[in-house]
Amino acid sequence: MAYDLQEQEQLASMKAWWDKYGNFILTVATVVLLAIAAFNGWRWYERREAQQAAVVYDELLRALDGSDANKKKELAGTLIERYGRTVYAPMAALQMARVYHDAGDNAAARAQLQWVIDKSGHDEYALIARVRLAGVLLDDKAYDEALKVLSVDVPKSLAAAFADRRGDVLVAQNKLQEARAAYSEALDKADAQNPLRNLIQLKLDSLPAAS
Repeated sequence: MAYDLQEQEQLASMKAWWDKYGNFILTVATVVLLAIAAFNGWRWYERREAQQAAVVYDELLRALDGSDANKKKELAGTLIERYGRTVYAPMAALQMARVYHDAGDNAAARAQLQWVIDKSGHDEYALIARVRLAGVLLDDKAYDEALKVLSVDVPKSLAAAFADRRGDVLVAQNKLQEARAAYSEALDKADAQNPLRNLIQLKLDSLPAAS
């Protein structure tokens, strides 16, 4: 009988506790479960979106081998407008920037590269776009703008490419001492496997001897 009484007291205590905190616990549990469901749903959506973007990007790569300029623009536009959060969007923009540049449309090339820098949300591709944009600006003789594009902190993996491009701009400005320093920096940053290394050395060697 004592055991039953003790058990009843515990049940009463638990009931009082639940009456006080039950609604709060249920609310928290519901929020947590909804957050988990939303996270899983978002991950599923991202995977699905990436898979769809990959298909479109494959189509773009095949189109790049052809001469249908409108198809290239359409596919790249689809990737940027519909799948702009995926990695395939900046990849498409970089491809189209090259297409436009090769066709002599530097304004369109600059627009594609600027989109990668400003809106893609993928830092590595944004840095690659900066190097290429500086090259387009170099062609347009916008030297100060090109140097400004290159004036950012870069990881070690891209330091040689940035210094090399800076050297190209400085040569165009006839600032040969500064160009020599930039190429020397690029050579120092380029490891033995870097495909730019031989070209950087050639550029450095081709500069007039320092007076």
